[in-house]
Amino acid sequence: MTGAGTNTYLLGDKEIAVLDPGPAITEHIDAILEAGAGRIKWIVCTHTHPDHSPAWQALHQATGAEVLGALPADDMFQDDTFRPSWKVTHDDVLATDEFTLRAVHTPGHVSNHYCFYLEEERMMFAGDHIMNGSTVVIIPPSGDMKAYIESLQLLLRYDLRLIAPGHGEVMEDSRAVVEWLVNHRLKRESKVIKGLRTTGRAGLDTLVKVVYDDVDESLHEMAKLSMSAHLIKLHQENRALQHSEDLTWELVQI
Repeated sequence: MTGAGTNTYLLGDKEIAVLDPGPAITEHIDAILEAGAGRIKWIVCTHTHPDHSPAWQALHQATGAEVLGALPADDMFQDDTFRPSWKVTHDDVLATDEFTLRAVHTPGHVSNHYCFYLEEERMMFAGDHIMNGSTVVIIPPSGDMKAYIESLQLLLRYDLRLIAPGHGEVMEDSRAVVEWLVNHRLKRESKVIKGLRTTGRAGLDTLVKVVYDDVDESLHEMAKLSMSAHLIKLHQENRALQHSEDLTWELVQI
């Protein structure tokens, strides 16, 4: 699920912020400490999934660095050890003599997700909000498709030059990347609506074959998770409803 692994970024020269310290793997932690060479002053986490934050504790114990991020979200896939000394909120700024890092609240992948905008470089550190090489799986209930699309649209308000994802290489032409992702999600939502019109009242097993007819069937179990997130978004907007007795879905007739 992490591709080539989780990216850890070191920002600054004289004083360093470690962004997304990653999993608590000894070799990885040692590499960060060696690269930081006694200059690590801050540890910043985009969110608390187990591939992004657990190394914070060993780094903090070794360096005394201030820890920035949001408390773990209320779901089963969290680093419950995470205890930030600075509980960030939207638009908080870490300002140093070398760089300015602004917190951007981007719920969707999970409710406690933050991107961080490096103002001098016009670079957005995107965590799991945006990946290079694949789209992000939105898994309810912690994942929220409506919040995710709105959070993507929020990024377009920033003067973006580069996106530094939690997984994959740095991406240029950032506005085009974000716009493509928004359009991709809305096109899939349109397929969900069209699929429900085709099937009528239907369960996920039936609907996924119509909505994800362009995806190999071996991936349909994973696809049902994102499709559920789309259906919940439509329900939030009073465009679809779920029948509790058999968990089928249908469009709201207007």
